[in-house]
Amino acid sequence: MNFEPKIECERIVEFIRSTMEQYNFKGAVLGISGGIDSAVVLGLLVKAIEREKIKALILPERDSSKQSIKDAKLVCDAFNVDYEIYNLTGALRKLGVYSFFPPAVFIPESVKIKYSRNRWKKYKDPYILDLKNEGDEQFLRGIAYYRAKHRMRMCKLYMEAERLGYCVVGTTNRTELLLGLYVKWGDDSVDIEPIKHLYKTQVFELAKYLNVPEKIINKKPTPDLVPGITDEEAFGMSYYEIDSILIDLESGIERNDQLSLRIKQIMQLTKLRELKSLGLLDL
Repeated sequence: MNFEPKIECERIVEFIRSTMEQYNFKGAVLGISGGIDSAVVLGLLVKAIEREKIKALILPERDSSKQSIKDAKLVCDAFNVDYEIYNLTGALRKLGVYSFFPPAVFIPESVKIKYSRNRWKKYKDPYILDLKNEGDEQFLRGIAYYRAKHRMRMCKLYMEAERLGYCVVGTTNRTELLLGLYVKWGDDSVDIEPIKHLYKTQVFELAKYLNVPEKIINKKPTPDLVPGITDEEAFGMSYYEIDSILIDLESGIERNDQLSLRIKQIMQLTKLRELKSLGLLDL
């Protein structure tokens, strides 16, 4: 698929400006995770509006990787945008989230990753289980555990945005949208979605054009489900394979190889999850 980063950047920037003007938003609030999607969106925002009107929030909690926090700071510094770090640990503890799993403050990161990967491999296809909301008691506890964190972050983003008359800007891309790699009432609940129409591989191209730090571009995307598990491991294929299949399917090209059948299954489950969450399965 032909993709021109410069043209696409200009188009998105104009979309951001016109949308903010149309709905009278005074500025924008964005959560910075240290990943490529939020980095690209920040790069687009600084082209669309004044830096002083961008509120960048880094929202760690008890289990956050120290490296992710450093990467989030790196992104903000690269685009010369001030940021605020707000720790969500207290709020999540009050909600009872941390009662699901014991603290691991003094356990080395490598040990936590090894433990989590072993747990992940215990299940036949954990990503499908996640989409179906199925699994044993421990697996379902894990689903509730990580989803609550996403939703708490969104509460903080909206609190800041509404206090200032700003909009909350999302970072979901088209690949994530089609394959359910987002949390309902969490990172999908925003006012503006600048990159929702872009496949993940296109986000990588746009990142290079926007001069996102190479460290962030080369970083393996993670679904934030289990420490040490990347997006591509969860899906069982690379983003280049995934996007190639998605582009063919959306273009009406039928594919029945093993990887394509898996993508079709994930897409069907994602649609079903969306209907369930909207209450559209009622009589």
